[in-house]
Amino acid sequence: MSVASVYPHYVTKAEKKGRAKTEVDEIIRWLTGYSQEELEAQFEKQTDFETFFAEAPQLNPSRDLIKGVAFGVRVEDIEEPTMQEILFLDKLIDELAKEKVMDKNLRK
Repeated sequence: MSVASVYPHYVTKAEKKGRAKTEVDEIIRWLTGYSQEELEAQFEKQTDFETFFAEAPQLNPSRDLIKGVAFGVRVEDIEEPTMQEILFLDKLIDELAKEKVMDKNLRK
């Protein structure tokens, strides 16, 4: 599954709660280290999640601070690396949609 195919759902989820696409992009950039231009290029290439995370310029070391449940699973307990990265991203988008403060959301 490509990141680009899921991205509109992340944006819709955030916008329904009064948040912006730019905030979704900020979360993805924070998590992966992609610049905005690199992120958009990944979307255009229809990059799958495994490649997206494997090629990320700099996965944020603070992502290990992301705790909680996404899709009924504790994200910190997932052992498969790609699935854990996907759930980290989903958890951050959920928090954004729940109107968490961005600094707290990004574990600053």
